[in-house]
Amino acid sequence: MPNPPTGFQHGITLAQAQKIATVALEEGRRLNLAPLTVVVLDAAGQMKALLKEDGCSLLRPAIAHGKAFGAMGLGFGGRELARRSQGMPGFMNAFSDLAGGAAVPVPGGVLVRDSGGAILGAVGVSGDLSDKDELAAVAGIKAAGLAPDTGDDA
Repeated sequence: MPNPPTGFQHGITLAQAQKIATVALEEGRRLNLAPLTVVVLDAAGQMKALLKEDGCSLLRPAIAHGKAFGAMGLGFGGRELARRSQGMPGFMNAFSDLAGGAAVPVPGGVLVRDSGGAILGAVGVSGDLSDKDELAAVAGIKAAGLAPDTGDDA
């Protein structure tokens, strides 16, 4: 291809996104969770991967996307977004409006960081309880050799 586009940095690679999504679903099966949907967004907030297990309900892709999109939108993992939602409901309502309703401030939205702390993207998992969704996301991120940021210090 003559003059291919160069210089675009989107953070998470396709190979990493595929690994995260695949391992997150495997972790869901290992933990015997309800059918899961996994969405991986790149640093620009664009969808890099989506995997939806058989048996997922209609809005699971939108919820998983909303968990990841909310984390990317404010730069906090879902646990911190949930705390802020409780403490600052007016702000979070405005945030939801600005995001076109596409932000879900609960656990299961996890930022993806590199070893230096830079945000490469985010993962959203939906299908079971939010805390359990988060476990699957974290397993996928770690399997890709990256650092999960759930919004907790631990």
